[in-house]
Amino acid sequence: MSDETEIVNLLENWAEAVRDRDMERILANHGADMLMFDVPEPLFSRGMAEYRATWDLFFQYSPGGPRSFDLRDIAVTADGSVAFATAIIGIFDSSLRLTVGLRKTAGQWLIVHEHHSYAMKSDG
Repeated sequence: MSDETEIVNLLENWAEAVRDRDMERILANHGADMLMFDVPEPLFSRGMAEYRATWDLFFQYSPGGPRSFDLRDIAVTADGSVAFATAIIGIFDSSLRLTVGLRKTAGQWLIVHEHHSYAMKSDG
């Protein structure tokens, strides 16, 4: 299996875990030194404890289930031990951008950076 295919599968499994509200699977395949830039406060979280807390906040507002966290337009660039991926996250009737940085450690891809953002709408 190619690195790109492995990463797409990892991301699709992660999104499924979010829809299932399965915290163990959400946190799987993330590096301990994880850094995330997010939309709501806090604007960034570092390490697994802070990252987990962002999901606790998310699930205060999300019931999970179909359409609660769908990825589309996934694109992956991988080069041996580092990779990045981009996608659009659909959360019900809302869409936001996702950029993920990954590092291959002991033969396994780990997410070490996530960046979520909404597009700014112009008034014109």
